Amino acid sequence: MPLANRIWDVDAVRALPDDGNRYEVIDGELFVTPAPSWTNQNAVMRLYRTLAAYLDREPYGHAMVAPADVAFSRTRSVQPDLFVVPLLGGLRPPRHFDEVRQLLLVVEVLSPATARADRVAKRVLFREEGVAEYWVVDLDARAVERSTPADPRVEIIADRLEWSVAGASTALVIDLPRYFAEVLGG
Repeated sequence: MPLANRIWDVDAVRALPDDGNRYEVIDGELFVTPAPSWTNQNAVMRLYRTLAAYLDREPYGHAMVAPADVAFSRTRSVQPDLFVVPLLGGLRPPRHFDEVRQLLLVVEVLSPATARADRVAKRVLFREEGVAEYWVVDLDARAVERSTPADPRVEIIADRLEWSVAGASTALVIDLPRYFAEVLGG
């Protein structure tokens, strides 16, 4: 949730204590989120394993999970649940977060504490920053909300989610009913 009455920047956020919360700043607004639930973290890790295995076969990107600071500017720094960066020079993943200049995919798993930031502030941020695809995983609806910079509309996907990285010979295909059954049981 946002903390009001102050214009925040990346340096001020980095000076905050390491207290188990996730601190993000979007256009000067501070968002503080508690640690994710077991179910949310399970959802993130299952997607991470799927994306990492795909990127092992199609080596054009590298998947990472939070906590991980992705700073676009002095007033825009986020910690996406999961994201994919291109390989530097097409050869290697970044070695430091300050080498991250582009995101190919960002995934956020909704929780009551993150819904506003994930669906509104981050969707706008990632569109403006040219992130190729942004997925919001809604565990309650058993669906993924996909957005791209090219289209302001949100696509709701509940069956089959496809994604590919530029240069790949095949697309990643995720059977969403199976994914949600594995995460949520049944």
